[in-house]
Amino acid sequence: MDTQRIIGVPKEIKNNENRVALTPGGAGMLHQHGHRVLIEAGAGEGSGFSDQDYAREGAELVEHAADVWAQSDMIMKVKEPLLSEYGYFREHLTLFTYLHLAAEPALTEALVDSKVTAIAYETIQLANGSLPLLTPMSEVAGRMSVQVGAQFLERFYGGRGILLGGVPGVPPADVIILGGGIVGTNAAKMALGLGANVVIIDRNAERLRYLDDVFHGRIRTLMSNPYNIASAVQKADLLIGAVLIPGAKAPKLVTEDMVKQMKPGAVIVDVAVDQGGTIATVDRVTTHSDPVYVKHGVIHYAVANMPGAVPRTSTLALTNVTLNYAVELADKGVVHALMVHPELKRGVNTFQGNITHAAVAEAVGGAYIDLDRLLVTTMNDPS
Repeated sequence: MDTQRIIGVPKEIKNNENRVALTPGGAGMLHQHGHRVLIEAGAGEGSGFSDQDYAREGAELVEHAADVWAQSDMIMKVKEPLLSEYGYFREHLTLFTYLHLAAEPALTEALVDSKVTAIAYETIQLANGSLPLLTPMSEVAGRMSVQVGAQFLERFYGGRGILLGGVPGVPPADVIILGGGIVGTNAAKMALGLGANVVIIDRNAERLRYLDDVFHGRIRTLMSNPYNIASAVQKADLLIGAVLIPGAKAPKLVTEDMVKQMKPGAVIVDVAVDQGGTIATVDRVTTHSDPVYVKHGVIHYAVANMPGAVPRTSTLALTNVTLNYAVELADKGVVHALMVHPELKRGVNTFQGNITHAAVAEAVGGAYIDLDRLLVTTMNDPS
């Protein structure tokens, strides 16, 4: 470590977002490395962590979010800043959080204009293509997609009145999953566990072979094309959108006409809604307090922060994967940490007033600047 840094953790303000960016144990590790950790009072309560828990680990409790933002070199969050937080942005501030900027042009512009270094959890990518900081929340969201889908299939909620697993003599529900990545795989595990008929659709033949092997033929796999998608969607009792392209908008694979052909009372859960959604009729983001709407007789669940409903599990899982990177950023400074960790460099979405992630630039219609070019001129700057 070349200098002490101040890491700030404000309370999340997104609707019913009860996660917190750092556990008390995580705050303690940063403190042990010689850094100051500022926690907004009450930030951990939704996840079951008291202010006293943080104080015992050496963190400093701060009453107001504005003071956390103003005093910190690096802000750690869970969800993207909301409009009321844009005023806290400033040059030389590092923001470490989920951003999903492809669906947030206004936020992207604010980060660029204020010259914030914004590192997105969801675009930190290892050489093998995996997304280590997105994986645990994808696991949570995938498993939750079946849980909430099963709930809204109940007649009380306007659904078809179907039990996912059926009972002897009565067929189970048909669960169609678009995307065979982390979200889709975890959704399939839950749906199979409840006894449903499961179909996974993906464009990668090798991935489909892998899924067929690991599930021992208990699921059906289909190659992604408009015909297969349309045929499967029409049969779905529960349709789960689980497609992710790192940093980019999710592709619209299910058209409005396909949704019109679905069964009345069927349920759509679009986990990709924070990247714009993969289903055409998912035209708005919903909240935990008002999670669904009905279109063409189909229930749409489009909550962008699904893991926020299970904050204890989610916060622990998130800190497990973010903490080591946070320590590296604090110990080495942003520039040096980026040079040492190529995967962390891939997570940088904005830097010194520039968009440095190609997929984000394309999605928001902005200019893309290669990060390596910018780093060359700042190698001696530890901030």
